[in-house]
Amino acid sequence: MEKNGRIVRYTDEELIAMQKRGEDKSNWAAAAAMTDAEIEAAIADDPDEAGMVVDWSTTSVELPQPKAVLNMRVDYDIMEFFRSEGKGYQTKINAVLRSYVDQRRKHARRLSNLNKFE
Repeated sequence: MEKNGRIVRYTDEELIAMQKRGEDKSNWAAAAAMTDAEIEAAIADDPDEAGMVVDWSTTSVELPQPKAVLNMRVDYDIMEFFRSEGKGYQTKINAVLRSYVDQRRKHARRLSNLNKFE
């Protein structure tokens, strides 16, 4: 168990053991017995959910694409910048590259659409 401020993390094994010992604070039987209307009312009364409206009918699940292994040479200061950002720096580098690619693709589509009208 790790404490970081008010956040406490447990492994799934720890949570299962806590449930078996009766140490969890959730009343699963009461939750399972709630009607859809009661659930909606509870959500509406929750201050953390105030103003949140999510239209789940338009959502989609997208599986992440597999990553390619890359050995790339970059300027030292660039690498140090991303490393100084902390854990996940490779993910951030990927996000910057993805943003560049997306912008280039949008630009290419715009040019292609303009050429259709000439």
